[in-house]
Amino acid sequence: MLSHAPQSPTQVGAAFQAALDRFDPHRRPLILGHFDADGLSAVAILAQALQRAGRPADIRVLGKGENPWSPDLRQELDARQPGGLVVTDLGVRDGDILPGVATVLVDHHVPTGQPGDATVISGNGWVPEPTSSLLAYWCAQAVAPADDLLWLAALGLIGDMAEGNLPELAEAQSRYGKTALRDAVSLVNAPRRTAAADAGPALALLMKCTSPKDLLKGGHPETEQLRAAKAEVAAALDGAKRIGPKVRGDVAMIRFASACQIHPLIAQSWRGRLKDKIVLAVNTGYRPGWIHFAARTATGVNLIDFLARHRPPGAGTEYGSGHVQATGGALRPADWNEFAARIGFPEEKVPE
Repeated sequence: MLSHAPQSPTQVGAAFQAALDRFDPHRRPLILGHFDADGLSAVAILAQALQRAGRPADIRVLGKGENPWSPDLRQELDARQPGGLVVTDLGVRDGDILPGVATVLVDHHVPTGQPGDATVISGNGWVPEPTSSLLAYWCAQAVAPADDLLWLAALGLIGDMAEGNLPELAEAQSRYGKTALRDAVSLVNAPRRTAAADAGPALALLMKCTSPKDLLKGGHPETEQLRAAKAEVAAALDGAKRIGPKVRGDVAMIRFASACQIHPLIAQSWRGRLKDKIVLAVNTGYRPGWIHFAARTATGVNLIDFLARHRPPGAGTEYGSGHVQATGGALRPADWNEFAARIGFPEEKVPE
């Protein structure tokens, strides 16, 4: 690992420029990103900055259940032969994503390992914490004019943190309007929560729009696609909200089956009502062959540590990364059954 957690925007920019200097200039770099508002905004910022700097990049947004350290994705990346990898909002884990290819990780989640020879630009541990999109904005400023991309950084900040004492967020709210930014976040986040989980229309809007109001006003076919996605998610959420929790000790579990990624929303909605519990929203229908869950709490308990203590032996990289107060995971049925028993819900097992 070449660098870790620069502690100022200037240091972030310098670390990013140094990472780019290690890329193969004769091949296009590849940007990998998460499909939520923070990840998509970071991707859009980085792609536009590299284009302006004369280093156009390809883009690959990861979808349901994908992570860049998986063997399947490594095989895909190896076939692409990129000149370098820019990986944003996808975590910091053990090992090289693509051995022999210069890599920079732009992220703010709790690191769970040492990512080989990658350059790490991490916002984790900063107070206040910059999200991946704000880190990307600081990276962009080091390689090209980027002031007009501030609204994208704000979308990521609002999408992940809701609010924060950051001058860039205050400036963006003053320039573009709080309501427009929040409404844009709601739309951009909708597609990745649908059954299809296709964030392509959201990224297309972020790449071609010049402000949140431009994104919201219509006239772009993708805007209507995002509104339809939002309606699909709202309907799924309405059904799941009618299911009450089971409580055992310090843990409350809400279990349902939906092809939509609503488990984080359900966990968050119960977090405020069950202030003395660890809330687990468990979705058995999100992805065939997997049990997905989101964990939230208002107790101050470190959820990363909680999940580590109860980790079943077969859990992989899909389990227990994120934030100390907002995490989750995905487990195969046998491992889910072991985990459910360990936390006091043996009757919540599923067929193996």
